[in-house]
Amino acid sequence: MGLPFNSSHAKRRDQVIAIDLGACTTKAVLLQRRGDGIGFLNYAILNTPQAEKAIPVEALTEHFKEVSRALGNRTKYVTLALSVQDTVFKHVDVPLMPLPDVRLMLKLNSKTYLQQDLPDHVFDCHYNPPKMGEVPKAGASQKLKAAVGAARKQIVDDCYSACKAAGLVADQMIPGAIGPVNAFELAEPEAFRREVVALVELGFKNTTITILDAGEIILNRVVSLGGDRLTSGLAEALSITYQEAESIKVGMPTEVVQNLEPLIHPLGRELRASIDFFENQNDKAVGKIYLSGGAARSDLMLQTLQAELMVPCEAWNPTKRFEASLPPEKSGEFENAAPQLTVAVGAGATSF
Repeated sequence: MGLPFNSSHAKRRDQVIAIDLGACTTKAVLLQRRGDGIGFLNYAILNTPQAEKAIPVEALTEHFKEVSRALGNRTKYVTLALSVQDTVFKHVDVPLMPLPDVRLMLKLNSKTYLQQDLPDHVFDCHYNPPKMGEVPKAGASQKLKAAVGAARKQIVDDCYSACKAAGLVADQMIPGAIGPVNAFELAEPEAFRREVVALVELGFKNTTITILDAGEIILNRVVSLGGDRLTSGLAEALSITYQEAESIKVGMPTEVVQNLEPLIHPLGRELRASIDFFENQNDKAVGKIYLSGGAARSDLMLQTLQAELMVPCEAWNPTKRFEASLPPEKSGEFENAAPQLTVAVGAGATSF
């Protein structure tokens, strides 16, 4: 289970805070090991500190303190999911060698393996297990497919420093793109193991598209279309404020349908391009699209994408198989909030 990156601990934790540090909002969850299962104890959705470039360490420290307080100050161990804007995540073929050597190789040859120069980045790698019945080729030139993650060193250092200053321990950092995959394996194990599905995480600035074939990541893309584009377009079309547009976006009153559908169509085209590429390359059909993120709460989003793509679309709850023990004041809001917690839940799963 997992695909953890930049892990600093040698054993699994009994309790962990998982933080999805998004561009607009931070989503955090408090998880606990319960036998063979996972307990869901609390969650928080807070505004992320805004800065022209990187968030200053001082502001990040106060933000992490706020997150910990919102979750009840129950543990000091933290897993961080860094945004797709700050990370690179790809599947590549790399030589079979010790992971420290792979990290150094990627650092020195990032353009060769990741098709881009990534100076001042840190790298990590996770070998994919061979498929059932597949026998790796022997020899010095043997290569294996691996999940490779990279993040700017300054961001990683700032997050570690901010956690330490906040009295927390940054156990792991992972690329946010991994979160939905890990969470989907927990929430929908049968579909994960047997089906061809597309996971679509609708973020603030970007949307992540991941196509899985029986649990294997075949395609992973990030497109520059997110909830912010929908809200801004709606505000402009209706001559209302951004805040007003945001408040009606999820409810989708009938009178704004004609304004929102044209804003959703570009995302539909990107999804169609990804699905067509996969199906042409693999001679398989994507059976269902699972949407998460804030905009996934919109029935109109689901209906419009399904009509355009002719593929069933549904929002999903990443915590559906967890044992929930939420504070009473959080229980009533939880069903509406759950689709936004996918990345955080998937990040936290790497700790168990």
